Amino acid sequence: MKRILVLVLGLAAALTASAQEWPTRPVRFIVPYPPGGGTDVIARIVQPRLAEALGQTIVIENRGGAGGALGTDVAAKAAPDGYTFLFTLSSHTINPLLYKVSFDIERDFTPVTLIVSVPQLIAAYPGAHLDSMSDVVALARSQPGKIAFASVGNGTPSHIAGELLKLRTGIDMIHVPYKGGGPAVSDTVGGQVPLLMVSMPAAISLVRAGKLTPLAVTTLHRNPGAPGIPTVAEALKIPDFEVDSWYAMFAPAKTPAAIVSRMQREVARVIELPEVKRKLLEQGGDTVGSTPDVLDKVVKNDLLRWAEVIREAHIRVE
Repeated sequence: MKRILVLVLGLAAALTASAQEWPTRPVRFIVPYPPGGGTDVIARIVQPRLAEALGQTIVIENRGGAGGALGTDVAAKAAPDGYTFLFTLSSHTINPLLYKVSFDIERDFTPVTLIVSVPQLIAAYPGAHLDSMSDVVALARSQPGKIAFASVGNGTPSHIAGELLKLRTGIDMIHVPYKGGGPAVSDTVGGQVPLLMVSMPAAISLVRAGKLTPLAVTTLHRNPGAPGIPTVAEALKIPDFEVDSWYAMFAPAKTPAAIVSRMQREVARVIELPEVKRKLLEQGGDTVGSTPDVLDKVVKNDLLRWAEVIREAHIRVE
């Protein structure tokens, strides 16, 4: 018994020492979306001060495709040594319900922390003359299957937001999936698509510049970073309409607990630094900085919630 206790204490001491020494080389953040999208924007806001806190360079590696599934697969297969983390959004819990993926998000990942909570933003090309959500619903009802909405890609929160809107209003719209927020926003600003559903960080600067018309946010409450934009719930009198997106960090499964704990603490501290918090708020992000256990519960709840929406909307992707 004494020998077992000594071994356990020795292992604990080794893990603590490992976390104190870590990191000794650059840390990689896999962002499973192209540059310019909401996930990329949030990651790059957090990156500089977090790198200072860790004393090492943080390299952001954009791996877009399949609504985030391709980059997530890369992260799932990475060595669990504390030098690769997945910086992603809530599509993490949608992809496995739509795609045949080679990873299991509960088995292959260790939750680290929720970082921020943001709404999806519904915006329009100014030339489309859609000035409110009522205008969108009226046009879609008068021209079923004609109005199109751009999303960040199949299986993303922006896609789900559009499908949920169709379900709750009974309208018929065409979904146009893009490979990331940047391309979706660019085509909407250019008038190729009249309507856009995208994470707020990817488009809020263009709203402020007058290049996109903001129509609504998909959270239950107005966003403190853009209080003038109504919610879908209030604009269309649908009290329970909510697509509350989150950005979070995960590590490959079996990453040492001491390293996960330190990363969580550093992220939680950095996002509350005044200049970081201000930048996140400007992008529509409410800071969270949760424990791994809280993120684990969110993942489990979302898997159930989105499965129901996907089933009701008959969403299928190739």
